[in-house]
Amino acid sequence: MERFAWKGRIKEGMEAEYKRRHDEIWPEMKELLKSAGIGNYSIWSDGRDVFGYYECEKGIAFAEKTQAGSPIVDRWNAYMDDVLELVMDPVTGAQPKLKQMFFLE
Repeated sequence: MERFAWKGRIKEGMEAEYKRRHDEIWPEMKELLKSAGIGNYSIWSDGRDVFGYYECEKGIAFAEKTQAGSPIVDRWNAYMDDVLELVMDPVTGAQPKLKQMFFLE
């Protein structure tokens, strides 16, 4: 099982809207994430800074490829553009990976 972490920043004044949109995440987006092998997905915030973590049952490369090729993800990213500052990796089309510094199993 590979793990993936990313970070972003909520645009000023948009914290409640960011939370609302995730509380109402589209069913097709959930299904796409699951088909990409993504599970145990959580997003945490510290003020406007957000940190996401998920596990990739089919590997990170598969999850990235599935997301990058999906019109659902493109639509979600456009939907979130007014609330989230997120720089996507131009090679994978996914959020840039954070480097793991410690792991306790």
